[in-house]
Amino acid sequence: MATAEFSKVLQKARNAFKGGITKNVDFRIQQLNNFYRMCVENEQQLAAAVTQDLGKPTQESILFEVEFLLNDIRCMKQNIRNWVKPEPTEKNFITLLDETFIQKEPYGVVFILGAWNYPVQLSLSPMVGAITAGNCVILKPSELSPKTADLMKTLLPKYLDKECYHVVTGGPDETVEMLKEEFDYIFYTGSTRVGQLVRDAANKHLTPCTLELGGKSPVYLDDSINFDVACKRLLWGKLINAGQTCVAPDYLLCTEKVQEKLIPALKKTLKEFYGENPKVSKDLGRVLNEKHFNRLLGLMKHGDTVIGGEHDESTRYIAPTVIKNVKLSDPIMQEEIFGPLFPIVTVDGPEEAIDIINSKDKPLTLNVYSKQHDVIRKFIENTSSGSVCVNDSIVNLSIDALPFGGVGKSGIGAYHGKYSFDTFSHKKAVLIRNYSMLGEKLGEARYPPYSPANQKYLRKLLKKRPNLLPPHMDYVAMFLLGVSFAVIVKVILHFSGVNYF
Repeated sequence: MATAEFSKVLQKARNAFKGGITKNVDFRIQQLNNFYRMCVENEQQLAAAVTQDLGKPTQESILFEVEFLLNDIRCMKQNIRNWVKPEPTEKNFITLLDETFIQKEPYGVVFILGAWNYPVQLSLSPMVGAITAGNCVILKPSELSPKTADLMKTLLPKYLDKECYHVVTGGPDETVEMLKEEFDYIFYTGSTRVGQLVRDAANKHLTPCTLELGGKSPVYLDDSINFDVACKRLLWGKLINAGQTCVAPDYLLCTEKVQEKLIPALKKTLKEFYGENPKVSKDLGRVLNEKHFNRLLGLMKHGDTVIGGEHDESTRYIAPTVIKNVKLSDPIMQEEIFGPLFPIVTVDGPEEAIDIINSKDKPLTLNVYSKQHDVIRKFIENTSSGSVCVNDSIVNLSIDALPFGGVGKSGIGAYHGKYSFDTFSHKKAVLIRNYSMLGEKLGEARYPPYSPANQKYLRKLLKKRPNLLPPHMDYVAMFLLGVSFAVIVKVILHFSGVNYF
């Protein structure tokens, strides 16, 4: 898209937001209903586009793309009216009779940059959160999944408001030009390298942003596990979308003893999943393009391949491949694999594994396979990662009550469920004071002329104390204080001889 044309789209979205239509909760719900209908009515088209772009099995396209999005919309529709309500807060003693709350308001025009590996989910799920929070949205799907991008550009205007929500397309050069514009929020999913460029562009306008990146997500296994079950969960997580998943297990850490049991168990599971020849299985995806195919072949050159290794450039097929005798200095341990390769690094035990994990950039997720509670706690407490999944892989993403996001170079910010709404909402602090006599008396010592006595009194009054009442009980406290004040006044008037009737 040309720069001038994109500027017109951006101005159109700005004008729509200024018009205030997206601040209407009923309007947002209507858009969510239309969004849901779009997904239901075009489920097969969306799944087919993903399959054309990535060679994904249909079940993966339906479950991880369309159904994930439908569930996201269900969550938003069920909770939006509660989420938009002002949120009462604690108060200090001076403002006890006043009203304090957090008002959730939309940022404005949000620019969402989707990713190619889950082109429906990673483009439209953030958009659902932005709509729920009341923003206008400009969505740019990845040019590396062109069929899906074109379909979204066709479908979204048919179902969503054409003034508030827009889809734009283009390659890296066009994206760079788009990012020169000023937005109210930017949401990017993709590589750490490009994420740094997005952050630099956002910084020029002090634009807040969320970066959903990736990195090398490690796995530690010990010999307390059920090897048959663990291998199924592990390989399923590794090989959906041919390993092209940002939270896919990247490399294995285990002892020599565990490795001896693990390799035969992995071989057995792969045969159960894909048969004698995985290449003819309809349940195994393909690598995105020739560039990524050749990159993965280069990573396979180090270590000893003990399972798989077969490949076919004409179809971008790489067999599920397990490699042992891998060194930390090998290229496969220097970058995110993003493919069906599984290197094993042997360690003496959990302490050495933790040292290796902590010597690298903080991962998006960490997988621990163990039945030993002390080992599990050791990894949770002594490593830093966006998330931890114990005795399974990727399943934690299905729980929308858990935030999804990275830390350090694996990302900034989080979303899913209410965290999506929070990400796209500015939390405005509000204090509404009243003119009650008691409230004014409590705080009048702040006015000049200052004195040591007033200073001492104010310090006592402002001192942080345990909050004995939840925020919504402040009105009860206000009522009781008011009654107490009235009683005190009446007593004073009575003993002063004043007739107050």
